[in-house]
Amino acid sequence: MSARKKRDLLDEAGRLRKEGRPEEARERLLALTAEHPDDAEVAYRTAWIHDVLGLESEAVPYYERALANPELAAEDRRGALLGLGSTYRTLGRYGQAVETLRRGVEEFPDDGSFRTFLAMALYNTDEHHEAMRLLLELTAATSQDPYVQQYRRAIEHYAKDLDEIE
Repeated sequence: MSARKKRDLLDEAGRLRKEGRPEEARERLLALTAEHPDDAEVAYRTAWIHDVLGLESEAVPYYERALANPELAAEDRRGALLGLGSTYRTLGRYGQAVETLRRGVEEFPDDGSFRTFLAMALYNTDEHHEAMRLLLELTAATSQDPYVQQYRRAIEHYAKDLDEIE
């Protein structure tokens, strides 16, 4: 199959998903995966459509395949790390979720979604202090609420140690 035909099929799957026809998109992507088992983008898109359909356990091997491929584009890598981490959490595989989402935070430090999902996974592993710290720091740094911004320094200070008393 030519690169152009592969691109056309990926675009068609994307269109079908946007039109609310994810099952048809899944069929196209599974066919593409059979023809291009080592293609990082095809694996990522196939993982993603499984997640959209609520087939999380089926998504995992495609995410893992995509992430193992050094040719995965940076934006797709970002999405695959977040998708896999979130999927691990949904499946109750909390340790793997934390590990994957920490990697995402390291690789994409400006992406607050990784810290948000990591906080959820940390909650699931009873690491409540770190989860709360992450969320407070993210709130202080990104909130447009003028009242939050008024207390930003205090929020950032207490985020480091919620048990601190005077």
